[in-house]
Amino acid sequence: MPFYSRIIFVIFLLILSNQGKAQSINLKISGENDTSTKTIDSIGYIKTFTNYNGLQTEIILLKEKLTQQGFIDSSIENITKQNDTLFEAQLILGNKIDNIRIYYDSTFNSALLSSIHHNSEDGFFELNIIELETYLKNLNSRIAEQGDPFSTLQLINISKSSSELISADLEVVTNQKRRIDNIIIKGYEKFPKSYLKHFMKLKTGKSFNLNAIKQKIELLNELRFASKIKEPEVLFTQDSTTLYIYVEKIKTNNFDGFLGFGTNENTNKIEFDGYLDLRLINNLNYGETLSLFYKSDEIDQQTINVDADLPYLFGSPIGLQVGLNLFRKDSTFLNAKQYAEINYQVNAQQKIGIGITSTTSTNLLENDTDILNDYKSDYYTLHYNYTKPQYYDPLFPVNFWFDFSSGFGNRTNEVGKEKQNVFTLDTYKIFNLNNKNSIYTRLNGATLTSDNYLDNELFRFGGINSIRGFEENSLVANLYGVLSTEYRYRLSSTIYVHSVLDAAYFENKLTNTKEKLYGFGFGLGLLTNAGLFRLNYSSGKTENQQFKLSDSKVHISLTATF
Repeated sequence: MPFYSRIIFVIFLLILSNQGKAQSINLKISGENDTSTKTIDSIGYIKTFTNYNGLQTEIILLKEKLTQQGFIDSSIENITKQNDTLFEAQLILGNKIDNIRIYYDSTFNSALLSSIHHNSEDGFFELNIIELETYLKNLNSRIAEQGDPFSTLQLINISKSSSELISADLEVVTNQKRRIDNIIIKGYEKFPKSYLKHFMKLKTGKSFNLNAIKQKIELLNELRFASKIKEPEVLFTQDSTTLYIYVEKIKTNNFDGFLGFGTNENTNKIEFDGYLDLRLINNLNYGETLSLFYKSDEIDQQTINVDADLPYLFGSPIGLQVGLNLFRKDSTFLNAKQYAEINYQVNAQQKIGIGITSTTSTNLLENDTDILNDYKSDYYTLHYNYTKPQYYDPLFPVNFWFDFSSGFGNRTNEVGKEKQNVFTLDTYKIFNLNNKNSIYTRLNGATLTSDNYLDNELFRFGGINSIRGFEENSLVANLYGVLSTEYRYRLSSTIYVHSVLDAAYFENKLTNTKEKLYGFGFGLGLLTNAGLFRLNYSSGKTENQQFKLSDSKVHISLTATF
């Protein structure tokens, strides 16, 4: 035979040999009767293998699945080779047992079994055998949450109590219970420790529960000045447990201002108004907020407000808020209000507080009148605030806001002392319809109850932060309510347009006025590197008045974060 023919013959033999080695084998499993075979087929198994070892492993796995289904007496009867490519196996299933009774000793904490019905005095609980594996895993997780993350469970002394019930003893293998011995902040090392203790409820000495820790660390995302970088990590040593939390500091200082202009009805000249709102947040790494607000509008009114919000004083759960508010109405009167409030952070969203407010008003006119004179008022106040943030959205960082306060006190002037009550409400909600469309609704209002009123103690409202289309603080009332709505559409992640549809009702008992107001318009919001730029065009009217384009207001504002 020529040499090249021998080469071809050898290659041919090698190909046949490889095909023989790669030849697959098949498996067919049956039970002791047709019903058992249907049960096996319903559970399912792999039927094709490349070698006999894989086939044997699959039969053993199937038997384990049958045991988990309640066929604890199942057994492998035989495995026979029918030909070179087919093996047949027979399994005897026996009777199916549905329930298992598990006994535990007196040292086991039976309160962990609260998710199932059982009598703790009997010292056992029963389960459907199909649920056994899942339940034991959950039970082990509950034990780990008690401070023993390395505990294990196992069933011992398994036996058949009857043809319908098996029993076993529960054995809990415990290790040393773990507590949080040390908490280390990474990334933002100066993160205020009081927020760990009171806001997130994370303290050293507490039982180690990883799931609870993860939930508490998620609260970082509800802070304006910090956020979570990644999931926490835990270092276990022989005698200590150290928790590592990864945090980054976020720029939250902001400056807000706007420029507004409109046409004066009397002079037909354009008049300007504006304000600034400066907030410095967490610059001292205590979570504090320092605010400065100034506003001057087109009807010669000036407002100055200085406020300091100091949470968790001296590491306690109590915070303090103090402030000063000055309001001047041209050359008519000047109000100076001082307030102090002690507050308590109930949880990440809710805060309650009690305080005192004192207001002194000075009549700047030469003579006092029945509706305008000097007075001093003092109130005891109650305050409640609820905030639901969505800080992942830079355009609309707060989804729901509810702020209610009440004051009970007296006003004293030259006439005498008068009992008064005051209530204020400011709340808004964003309804996110989808990624592009949302509806914003806001309700704010206030009421002052008294037997008689002075003009310099009434509420001033109207403008971009109240009912739009009216001059800033041009409306005077002892009771008012404003409903503001916007339909918002996102053109992109940084640009949105919106409608303006506002309605208001107010009463002024000094002038015996009850009136309904409406505001219509549209607006634009643009998130830039400098901050959030907003432009509103709106026109307002009273109930019996027609719209006048000449009365329309254009408001421009820019909120810069630094």
